[in-house]
Amino acid sequence: MNRQHEPGIEPGAGPGVRPGDNGRGTSGDGGSTTGDYEAGRQYEDRRYEGESVPGLFRKLANDVSTLFRQEIALAKAEMTSTVSDVRTGIASVAMGGAVLYAGILFLLGGVMLLLTEWMSLMWAAFLVGAVVAVIGLIMLASGRKKMSAESLAPDRTMDSLRKDADLARRKAQ
Repeated sequence: MNRQHEPGIEPGAGPGVRPGDNGRGTSGDGGSTTGDYEAGRQYEDRRYEGESVPGLFRKLANDVSTLFRQEIALAKAEMTSTVSDVRTGIASVAMGGAVLYAGILFLLGGVMLLLTEWMSLMWAAFLVGAVVAVIGLIMLASGRKKMSAESLAPDRTMDSLRKDADLARRKAQ
């Protein structure tokens, strides 16, 4: 297909040059126009016209490998950004936990002082300490139970695999 004799493109003219525009596009001020885009696209189409199929496959392989390298570089950049965000989040959670802990200590001190209206300071401290210790033990036991090996086993998956194996054995008989 000979693209040099298409309407709007002079034979021998470079990309983006139309008759009568002196290479400046259709706007006359040297700016980019849609005419430049269309002419550039037609030039791109002409660029591969005389090449062999193996040459085109080499270019395709090269373009695919370049695209793959660029995608890997983008993924690395995104992962670096994500790791940075996670580090910042961990630091924020740690600082928030420390401030929350201090706040809870002050609240417990206030509860203890409130209880001194009805009992001595020593008994108020023991009472608040005992209640907080019981709550802590309950939370600790609950966490240990959730982390036990039995609770970590994928029960539903194991049941499903057993059913599949039984079904396969029945079908094989």
